[in-house]
Amino acid sequence: MRKLIPLVMMSLMSLSAFAGHHMESEKTDIVDTAASQETFSTLVTAVKAADLVDTLKGDGPFTVFAPTNKAFSKLPEGTVEMLLKPENKALLTQVLTYHVVSGKVMAEDVMSLTSATTVEGSDVKVVTAMGKVMIDDATVTKADVKTSNGVIHVIDTVLLPAEVKKAL
Repeated sequence: MRKLIPLVMMSLMSLSAFAGHHMESEKTDIVDTAASQETFSTLVTAVKAADLVDTLKGDGPFTVFAPTNKAFSKLPEGTVEMLLKPENKALLTQVLTYHVVSGKVMAEDVMSLTSATTVEGSDVKVVTAMGKVMIDDATVTKADVKTSNGVIHVIDTVLLPAEVKKAL
């Protein structure tokens, strides 16, 4: 186990260093930071549709596991369009708040976690092994994107609470 910890920490540091574009900005909030990157356009559209912009622009701090457009494209065909319909706002809100944890959880904090309670109310499973950090079925591809009101960890899969998985 002791040998694994440095490997995981090195992996987290390399994830933190990975940056296609410099997203980090402790001067902008979570929403503005995500909105500044095309790779999060689906997420930003969803946040707007769920009326969560003001919440995620709030004081926080928040930790957001942010799925990319590519992550959304992995959902079954028609799922995103269905979630964005006004009549499905409650379901969309449930999905999005499942991606948010209260507080600022940095990569170094992950080492002591096996789960985290989301704003939605359910727990996500946290697994750190083989140089990867997994949140439920999603892999963290970039960690510690600092914002003025929290932190973003980029993930490659949309997280779905068990209740939503059954509904889909």
